[in-house]
This record gives sequence, C-alpha cells and structure tokens, in this order.
Amino acid sequence: MKMTRKKALWLVWLCVSPVAVSAQTGTQIIGRALSARGSIVKILAVKSQRVTGTISFGEDATGPFVVELERPMKMHMSLTLQDQNMIRVYDGKSAGWANNPFAGKLDIQDMTEDELKNISDESDFDGPFVDAKRKGNRFELVGKDKVADQDVWRIKLITKNGDIRYYSFDAKTYLLVRWEGERRYKGQLIPTQSFFHDYRVVEGLKFAFKIDSGTSLSNLTQKLVIDTIELNPTIDDSEFAKPATSPATEPTAPPGTPTAAPPKADTPTPGSTPAPPH
Repeated sequence: MKMTRKKALWLVWLCVSPVAVSAQTGTQIIGRALSARGSIVKILAVKSQRVTGTISFGEDATGPFVVELERPMKMHMSLTLQDQNMIRVYDGKSAGWANNPFAGKLDIQDMTEDELKNISDESDFDGPFVDAKRKGNRFELVGKDKVADQDVWRIKLITKNGDIRYYSFDAKTYLLVRWEGERRYKGQLIPTQSFFHDYRVVEGLKFAFKIDSGTSLSNLTQKLVIDTIELNPTIDDSEFAKPATSPATEPTAPPGTPTAAPPKADTPTPGSTPAPPH
C-alpha cells in the first residue's frame, strides 16, 4: 500500500515535534524569565555593580559584606565577622586571590584551580542564560514542579565544565525562586539550594533582596539581606588586583556595625561570594 504524502508528513511531524516543542518551551521560559527581570537589553547595559548588605551563618555569626563586579568578569568581595575580614578577588582573566580566616588561612593566597573555576562563574553577573551558547552552557526544561506551595518551571543547566544546576522560576511571574547546585566543602561536594525573596526594582531591573541558602528549605545555614544595589558605579581598577596588605590591617566594619562570634565548628565556613547565584 502506498503511503500518501499527507500521511508521510504527519509521521515526520510526530517524530520531530516532541524535541522541537521541548526545546522551544525551555527557550520560551528563559526568555520570559529575562523579560521578567527587566529585559536582556537592560541586563547587558549594566557595566558594573556594587551590592552591600548583611550575611548570617546561624544566629551567632552575622556581619556586613560588599561585592563589586565589573565587566568582563571582575569581582571583589569582602565580608567581616567578629573583626575578621575575608576577601576574594578575581581579575576577570585568569588570576584570583583570597584568604579565609574562618578556615585558618589569614594571609592572601593565590586561588586554587577549583576556586578559580568557582569564582569565574560567580563573577558573571549576567547569569548563565544570557548568551548561553557562546559560554558553552546548555539548558533544557525539566517540567512543572513546586517550591513549598508555589508552582514553578524547573530548568536544568549543563555548564561548559559539565556541572549540573537547576533553576526554578515562578510559573506566574517567571522570577527565580530556587537555585540548586553543589558547593565544595572540605573536599566534598555538598548539595546546596538557594531561595530568592523580596524582589525590588533597581533602575528598571528586578533583584532579590533576600537570599537564603542551605541543604534544603528546612536547613538554611546562610542568609543574605541586601541593603543596596548600585548599578554602573565607578570602581577603581586596583580593587581587582592582588591585595597589597593583609586583611588583618585593613579597616573592618564601620563603627556601630553589629558583629558576632565566628561560625560554629559544624557550620560550613564562608568560602564563596555572597553574590546571588544567577
């Protein structure tokens, strides 16, 4: 029996449509998420950024932090807890420096290969979905999900390094609700989630001003409360060079800033930027 042209075309459509629809749907969701933030045009118009606020590791460890970012991928982060100042710097190319007094590393040291890999991701404040193909990132729609009682679209991201992360976007507003990935701690990869709240508009772009992180919604060990987000501030180039002085001699928190005891022994010490995952 001869197959009619119409039937043949129908069978071809059935074979290819699931892939096409899935790819298109994932792309549509990311497009709506970028539009929900304010538009990709406004995102790309940001050349530098300064974020200030308070970071908490449990009830007895709270202090101020500042993150400065500048294109192409420069970053300078500092936080202060109980007069201990932690610094992480990336020059946007291939070099980075950090200390971590909470892990017994008081002096500024060159970053390890793993640390450079992490910080180069963190310093990309456009996020992994902007110009994803050029960055070597791939993403796909997992499907509908829930975060607490909130309906979300869940997107799987595969980075150029093969790392896998999941992003959950509110099904109504398309704003990011949850990020899922892994953080390295004492040589182990620990599953981590971040939850985003209190979105506000800054110069036409929406940002979450409260970010809670931990292994689950019921076990949140790091909390960020952002006070200000400045877009396109002037940042001196020296901020992205190797620090010339020991953090112990640098000014700590301004007078009147609340401080607390260092993190407990069983709490992962600060080792990554307070800048929110994108």
